[in-house]
Amino acid sequence: MSQRRSKLDIVLNVLSAVKDGVDKPTRIMYAANLSWKPTQRILGSLVEQGLLIERRRGGNRRSKTSYRISEKGLSVLRYFDGAKDLLDIPLFTTD
Repeated sequence: MSQRRSKLDIVLNVLSAVKDGVDKPTRIMYAANLSWKPTQRILGSLVEQGLLIERRRGGNRRSKTSYRISEKGLSVLRYFDGAKDLLDIPLFTTD
């Protein structure tokens, strides 16, 4: 049985996906392997914290929303990538 991901792992997956150029909410959802509601909550939280920048185009009901990573978000990714390197923690275990 696979191990559950921590909230930190999920957030880092979302940030990493956006950093790699995935900018639309549905694509972020697929890249982070999440369902829709958790994706929406996480994206909202990351925007509130200043880790992602939300861009909306169009004024109608079906406006296009996209995201890009902020400098603060890049800093968080660098910090945790450095911590993983220091601790030599494998990302995935095969137990």
